Amino acid sequence: MNTTTPHIRRIAVAATAALVLPLSLAACSDSDGDSGGSEDRAAGTSQPKDKDKEQESKPAADSKPFGPGCASVPESGAGSFDGMAKAPVATAASNNPELSTLVTAVKKAGLVDTLNSAENITVFAPTNDAFDKIPKADLDKVLNDKEQLTKILTYHVVGQKLAPKQLEKGTYDTLEKSTLTTAGSGESYKVNDSAKVVCGNVQTSNATVHIVDTVLMPKM
Repeated sequence: MNTTTPHIRRIAVAATAALVLPLSLAACSDSDGDSGGSEDRAAGTSQPKDKDKEQESKPAADSKPFGPGCASVPESGAGSFDGMAKAPVATAASNNPELSTLVTAVKKAGLVDTLNSAENITVFAPTNDAFDKIPKADLDKVLNDKEQLTKILTYHVVGQKLAPKQLEKGTYDTLEKSTLTTAGSGESYKVNDSAKVVCGNVQTSNATVHIVDTVLMPKM
């Protein structure tokens, strides 16, 4: 009995080792696999978030200004697109040299605070050249008639932000209490079939501005 016991014990130890070693390796393998899987899952969940962030940081296709008139907008400073985006609409317009006559008219009508304090509006802003189309005597008369001037200027304001897509075919209420119509596609739009949008989708802190080449006239 004493001679066989060590031998039996050696066999038992060897068998136990043979069983334990694969189990240990399997446990290590499973642990490694879980770790890799966790990393893979973590990576998998983070990638879409990163993509979402990238998409959020990219401007929408229709968020950029467009049109031939945009070339005259300064590349930097308060009158640039970036500069105008930081200011309310009347202030932003005052920083754009192409809108100086409009700004003068807005001041004469006492509408600076009204426009600057409004939220989410659209302004169809006539250029200086648009005002030049009006005979000087007629323009001077309008500029000195506050009631008529206010009526004309508020006709250029819509109480919601209009993206380019919304200009394709629409009828919108104006601050003047009547309506205007828009039509077009791509980067070519008209307001009331007469005024062309020469620089569209300009953003200010409280408004979308579509710069037009003709002064819009409401029914008097």
